[in-house]
Amino acid sequence: MKEIEKVWEEVRELSLGWSSRSNGIERLESPPSPIRFLREFVSQNKPCIISNAISHWPALSLWPIGGGGGGCGCSYLSRVLSQSLVSLHLTPHGRADSLVQLCHDSSSDHTTSSAVCCFATAHVERVPFPRALDLVLNSSNNSDLNLNGSTATSTATSATDTDRTRMKDTRRNSKKQEEEDQKKWNMAGVAYLQQQNDCFRTEYSELAQDCEAHIPWATEALGCLPEAVNLWIGNHLSQTWFHKDHYENLYAVVSGEKHFLLLPPTDVHRMYIGNYPAAHYVYEKDENGGGEFRLEMEEPARYVPWCSVNPYPSPEDEESERSKYPLYFNGPKPFHCTLKAGDLLYLPSMWFHHVQQTPGAGGCTIAINYWYDMQFDIKYAYFNFLQSIPYGCRLIRTDGEDSSSDAFKWSLGNELHTGASAGATPEANEESESE
Repeated sequence: MKEIEKVWEEVRELSLGWSSRSNGIERLESPPSPIRFLREFVSQNKPCIISNAISHWPALSLWPIGGGGGGCGCSYLSRVLSQSLVSLHLTPHGRADSLVQLCHDSSSDHTTSSAVCCFATAHVERVPFPRALDLVLNSSNNSDLNLNGSTATSTATSATDTDRTRMKDTRRNSKKQEEEDQKKWNMAGVAYLQQQNDCFRTEYSELAQDCEAHIPWATEALGCLPEAVNLWIGNHLSQTWFHKDHYENLYAVVSGEKHFLLLPPTDVHRMYIGNYPAAHYVYEKDENGGGEFRLEMEEPARYVPWCSVNPYPSPEDEESERSKYPLYFNGPKPFHCTLKAGDLLYLPSMWFHHVQQTPGAGGCTIAINYWYDMQFDIKYAYFNFLQSIPYGCRLIRTDGEDSSSDAFKWSLGNELHTGASAGATPEANEESESE
């Protein structure tokens, strides 16, 4: 089946217009016309980076930390969103929607344990935005997080004795409340504002005037308004595992940098997609204000089709990862691109992507993306056919091991047979959508 590998090269050279020696994504210095965008990129399922597409947005000067017209972007966002409760995602390491090894009892007498590889989602807390932003800026791997933060106090330039007494009482009560809050909300982990599900138009609607409700030339080309608009605020530890989305994605960076690894849909076999049991992080607090994360399997059991490949394995795991996933590590290099503040990426539907980020000067990366419905056309049918072809002689087990036994289905074919991902509608994939 070397024809499969030939497809990888042909897509790069013929359809995408890149030679095997090139690793770049085409960059446009200004937004394309709707007809050019449709013909040269959407119809060809070809990504591109557009410069100067959002240069007119007030968000570029208002949102970054240290911005805000001589003030502080943190102050601007916290002021505008001072009354907003937002969904804060917390993990021990900054990797939500990723694969994690879970040790559990595998015998009735609890004397034997085994490891199961599962698809893990974040612990989510509803937090006032100013506190959530503080956590993103100050959290680090295994650091303590205080979800309520400190209470601001103010002083008067001229105060009577009564005023001073009242202020002291207020500060004393505020300090007591802060200590109680800290006990209640101390947490360990990495904070990331990444709710998705149209969060910009629901949780952050007060910021609507700072950017566009849609991308006009993309909207005209695609013939519809975006189905969802999402805001992302994270630090250097926040990253997104390899995955694909059933959307045409317009992704704009407002502050910091985003680093994308991209693979076209035809490289699906290189992702070693497996059906993994779903789990979620739960943070358990103790009486002293501390606590710890634990991973809890979903009941009833649910399986999520997810990419098995970690493109950046740790040094101690690199050899085993390369051995388990040779099609990825030994095949054509993924396309790499970095988006800086003001850049916009067109990420075509069904492209696999892995995302890391570098914060701006203020300590966080801010981005907004627009999800437009994809067309379920003949390209989609071709993709489903291609991924239904077993290739690679590797079977993925959900316990983290590999097997050549016929008892384990081909993960790619199983994805189609279950209707859980590539053969399903976007609604069926809602639980596994990401950047």
